[in-house]
Amino acid sequence: MIPLPASLKSSWQMAALSREVTAKPLARTVSGVPLVLFRTAGGVSVLIDRCPHRNYPLSEGRLVEGALQCPYHGWRFAGDGACVEVPGCALTDGESQRLAATPVVVMEQHGAVLVRLDGDATAPLPDLTDWGAEGHDHFWWSQGVWRGRALDALENVLDPFHTNFIHDGIIRRSTRRVPVRLSVASGEDWIESIIEQPQPDLGWMSRLLEPPRDRSRTRLHGPTTVQARWEGPKGLTLCVTVFFTPVTETSLMPFACFTTPKGRGPGWLKERAIRLFLDPVVRQDRHALARQLDNIERFGAPRFQQGPGDLLGARVARLFNGERIEPGYEGPFDHQL
Repeated sequence: MIPLPASLKSSWQMAALSREVTAKPLARTVSGVPLVLFRTAGGVSVLIDRCPHRNYPLSEGRLVEGALQCPYHGWRFAGDGACVEVPGCALTDGESQRLAATPVVVMEQHGAVLVRLDGDATAPLPDLTDWGAEGHDHFWWSQGVWRGRALDALENVLDPFHTNFIHDGIIRRSTRRVPVRLSVASGEDWIESIIEQPQPDLGWMSRLLEPPRDRSRTRLHGPTTVQARWEGPKGLTLCVTVFFTPVTETSLMPFACFTTPKGRGPGWLKERAIRLFLDPVVRQDRHALARQLDNIERFGAPRFQQGPGDLLGARVARLFNGERIEPGYEGPFDHQL
């Protein structure tokens, strides 16, 4: 299997929902790196999940007086990794840092805990419109660990043509299609698919749940963050911001934040409706990514042929790998979805 690219360690990756991080240590793996997350009075801390003493997983420990205690010999580590206690021994000058666990840069925003494995705390997040913005309703939907490649998940969510078959009858129909105009916009570190359509989609979920729509925009902020926006005559109807966090080469954790304008019903009711209607879609995509990976492994490597509907081409993979692409605008192209 192709190793994960270095771009993942030099970008912000979501590790957990804020509500998941408590005083009880939480084990997570991000881009192949085992981590332990825990919350103290000072906020969220993240360490590499390895005690420097005897390689024991710190995630199996507990917080004692605000520091994470390894269950093997009781060494305790502060949120910055410094060793604050070796039971039965006195720490001499400099030993607190020499015996330290490895800290990881962490950021907490809008209910998300993000980490940056290269240690660059000054690097900004992508410009994610309406994510966590006031005047909107928001809720998070954590998807658990999926079997599949993060790159394939990105291409899946940016590809409208699979919805006529994988989600046949729910989002769109395989036997009845509507005319659309597709365009592609791109910057050096992002690419966006734009769909303009005069008619609504023909799936039952689109007909029952979705208000009138003029266009949708789905943008990948390289390497792994996607934001999809649906816009109607009165502006935004739905925004979904998804962090596709690679766990290993063959697994990922999607975290999705749903944003809707206030005034379209109570927030709890919108959340319940979205979860109810989208649950089968999520399960179908999850199954598709797993079966795709199964076949990649059967044949020993991925082999992809670009077709006339693959307007983004190889640029998604290039952004995933940390490359820059040519800014521009292409289209509109007439298709049917």
